[in-house]
Order: sequence, then C-alpha cells, then structure tokens
Amino acid sequence: MVRDPVCGMTIEEADAAATSRHDGQTIYFCAVSCKEKFDAAPEKYLNGDSRGEPALVQIGPMATPAPASAPAGPSPSMAGSGSRIDIGIQGMHCASCVSTIEAALAAVPGVRQAVVNLAAERGTVHFDPAVVGPAAVVKAINESGYTPRVEKATIPIGGISCASCVATIEGALHETPGVLSASVNLATNAATVEFLPATATIQDLRRAIRDVGYEPLEVAEGAAAADYEKAAREREIRILKTKLISGIVLTVPVFFGSFPEWFPWVPKILQNFWVLLVLTTPVQFWVGAQFYRGFWAALRHKTSDMNTLIAVGTSAAYLYSLAMTAAPEFFRVRGIAPAVYFDTAAVIITLILLGRLLEAIAKGRTSEAIKRLMGLQAKTARVIRDGEERDIPVEEVRIGDLVVVRPGEKVPVDGTVREGASAVDESMLTGESLPVEKRTGDQVIGATLNKTGTFRFEA
Repeated sequence: MVRDPVCGMTIEEADAAATSRHDGQTIYFCAVSCKEKFDAAPEKYLNGDSRGEPALVQIGPMATPAPASAPAGPSPSMAGSGSRIDIGIQGMHCASCVSTIEAALAAVPGVRQAVVNLAAERGTVHFDPAVVGPAAVVKAINESGYTPRVEKATIPIGGISCASCVATIEGALHETPGVLSASVNLATNAATVEFLPATATIQDLRRAIRDVGYEPLEVAEGAAAADYEKAAREREIRILKTKLISGIVLTVPVFFGSFPEWFPWVPKILQNFWVLLVLTTPVQFWVGAQFYRGFWAALRHKTSDMNTLIAVGTSAAYLYSLAMTAAPEFFRVRGIAPAVYFDTAAVIITLILLGRLLEAIAKGRTSEAIKRLMGLQAKTARVIRDGEERDIPVEEVRIGDLVVVRPGEKVPVDGTVREGASAVDESMLTGESLPVEKRTGDQVIGATLNKTGTFRFEA
C-alpha cells in the first residue's frame, strides 16, 4: 500500500494513476491532478503540510521510505488495471435485449466485461482505457438498437484568459470518468460537456475544473443527472400513453368490423376492407414503429429478439391482408375465400404496447423507491486524513478511507469495522427492530443508524 502525499489517500501501487521521482524516491498518486500539484511544490507536501514525513511506498507496521532503485514509471499491472463506467440504457424489454447489448459490448476491442441489468435499465462496463474510451462503448449500444442515456451540460467558468486555459480545462474534463466529449469556448467562458449521468455528475465536472485552478460558476439545478433520468422516463411514458390511446381508438373499430357475424350491429362501412386498411396502417407503422426499429437493429447484428417476433408476425398479417384487399380476384380464382387479418396485427401491437407502458410505469416507481431509500443516506462523513478528522460530503469518500461514526449518526457508506464496537439499527434494510451488534471485522451498511458506541470502519 502507498499513500498519496497530496490528498492522503491510501492506494495500491498498481492502481496509482500517476507517479513521480523526487530525491531518489518514487511517489505514487491517486489522480493526475495530485501529481501536478506535487510537481509544482514537492517540499510543501513532503515537509510542510504532511508534517515532514517522506512519501512511503508501503503502509503497514514497518513502513519504509521508497528505495532509490524503485522504477520511475507505472508498473505493468497499472496499465492493465482498467476503468469502469455505468451507463443508463433505454429500450430494453426482455432477457434477449440484455444478451444483445452484452454481446455488442463484448465485441468492442478493449472491453473486458459488460454486465447489463434489465430491472435497473443500466449497464456496467469494465474496459482498458488505453485501447477504448467511453464514446466507443456508447456507440456500440447505439448500433445495437438501444439508447444510452447521455446528458449534455454547459458550465460557465471564471478565470479563463487564453488558449492554454482552454486546453488545461478540456484535458481535466476528458480525464473525468464518464465524460464523452468536452469543449471549452474562450469567447463565452463556458464548457460544453457530454457525459454519462450514471457515471459522472455535474459535481464531478465542477470538481475537475476546480482541481486545475479554475472556478466553475453555478449550473441550473435542472441539469442534475437524477432530474435528467426522471425527465427521460416521464417522456417515455408520455409517448407510450399517446400511442396506446391512439392504438385503442383505431383498433376497436377494426376488431368489431372484422367479425360482422359476431357483431351484426356494426355499420357496413367498417366491414369494408379498404376502411380496415386505412384504420390499421397507422397502428402498424406509427404505433408499432418501435418494434420495427428494434427488428432492424437486431437484423443488422444477425440476431433476433422479441421485436423480431412482433414485427415479422404482424407484418405477415398486414401484408397478406393488404394483398387480399388490393387484388381479391387473384385469390378467388384460386379458391381462397376473401378474408383479412388486419385485426390480428392491430390487436397484437396494441396489447404489447399496453404491456410496455405498464412495465415503464412499474420501473419508474421502482426507481423512485430506490432513490428515496438512497435519500436516507448521510449527507456528510467524518474521515481521517493526514491524521486529522474531517467532515466531507459523502460523495467524496474514497475506498480505503477510515470513517468515524459516533452514537446517533448514520453510517455514511458501506464498509468493514476496524476499531470499536456498537449496536447498529438495520431495520430500514432487514425490518429487524432490534439493533445488531457490530465488532471489528463486521460489515456495516450505508444509511443504517448507529445506536450506542463509537467505531471506525474502512470504506
């Protein structure tokens, strides 16, 4: 284990984002920005703010200064440590959709693992940043016929004065996980960033800008990732409702008009094949447009899914009925009685669209319930850095941080108890009313409530 002398974070050598040589020692950093700060004033971090302690390459009972022979560059395992991004994905409806996306992502050079969650409508991709970037991952999802959730934000920035400032800020934004593209306009003093809201947030972008010495100004609250996802889901439900209502209005007369022997009271005009054709066509190609888009995407990738089944089945019924309507004599002379199946195509599309609307509503409610549960999480955490206790936003807690929890406080994040003991109320997760005793080595879960004792745990 090594400690970053700038921020105090404890990391593995192989996971270091950058290294630097100073007085024969190899210094390891958790981020490129920390390396840049150290290179600008190494004595400040080795002798001043860090209480005169040298940078160490091992954290443990026998920590020792780095040997002069330590390599200056990153270790071979560092290059292969990889990156991870989370991507919200729209348009999935079944396990076949999941398989299609996972296969498309696995085919991208540099992608090591891709896992897609149908219920959460989200994918997690582990990849080698030296080979592939987030933009290629997003492109693969698009080409497979699904829509990755991508947000674009404009952030006004203070302190920009030249082209060098622009290049510095753009570089910092491009290094932020989840950022697809970043462009800084010197004339307007603003950055336009395209990013994945499931991986990066506005706060992450602002922090990246601030870390390189510039001040991001306030951004409209509506640009928040959570609001974006909610708006996207509401828009999807609104479109489905509009199409479903239109489909029902057109399908009902088609259904009744297709069975005059069952419904003799139906007007003669609804029994006319041409009228049924006119009523069914918008259901087939507008209400059911999403099935054709999904079918085409599957066809391009030489695979099939539920969209293939719906598109082929309803199209067969529609095209046969169209031929029967346009050339009934062609069938009569061959002994085939004139009959159309417009009702089959229209009813199938309308009923499946109803199912997808109910599915979207259920997913939306589940997502809101999860967000409310996450809202129970503590907003700040007390961590030990550089030997001092600090209160920081919970979003800034890093893996390996030592977190202090006092009686009556919420556990900010998941972790393992390292010191102390207490009783923790986990009823919000398990429903168990009695507090659970926690001792060294036990797991604690974020958002649960500490009752009696004080303990320290590793995030």
